[in-house]
Amino acid sequence: MDQLFAPWRIEWVARDKSADDIDGCPFCVLPDRDADRESRIVARSDHAFVILNNYPYTPGHVMVVPYRHDGDYGALDGAELLDHARLKQRTFAAMREAFDPDGFNAGLNLGGPAAGGSIDEHLHTHIVPRWSGDTNFMPVVSDTTVIVEAVDETYERLREAVAALPGATTADEDRAVTFSFGE
Repeated sequence: MDQLFAPWRIEWVARDKSADDIDGCPFCVLPDRDADRESRIVARSDHAFVILNNYPYTPGHVMVVPYRHDGDYGALDGAELLDHARLKQRTFAAMREAFDPDGFNAGLNLGGPAAGGSIDEHLHTHIVPRWSGDTNFMPVVSDTTVIVEAVDETYERLREAVAALPGATTADEDRAVTFSFGE
């Protein structure tokens, strides 16, 4: 599906594309860059992190990603699995506060290209907030979606809601909010 972006998207189009050259898996490289805001990492825990999708289906579309590079859901150990699940819980709570959606789509693309994922070798869960009536004639008539909010604005709204959750720790505005769920 094509996406139709508003004029504010010129920042993305005119960006320094050399910064896009990621050598390796982006889900491994981005958390190690020490640039959470720039990488759009909203939250971190001991075994996973939450990152905004650069090509969202709706405002607030994020992925909850284990740090360990593995595409097999069954390979997550107990601590990783529990941490991933708890971070998803916090993400749903923050999204309710930040965006007041009517519902969510959440899921994993498992099994390679047939599942529709673009990064098959590193497990990640998509969480997409949804609103009644958020589908209109554009996807039906022209196979196009309209994104109504800049990704940077979405980052600010979601990060603020994540930081307000119980157990959240914030170092500074350029770092992701952190959680330690313990074992």
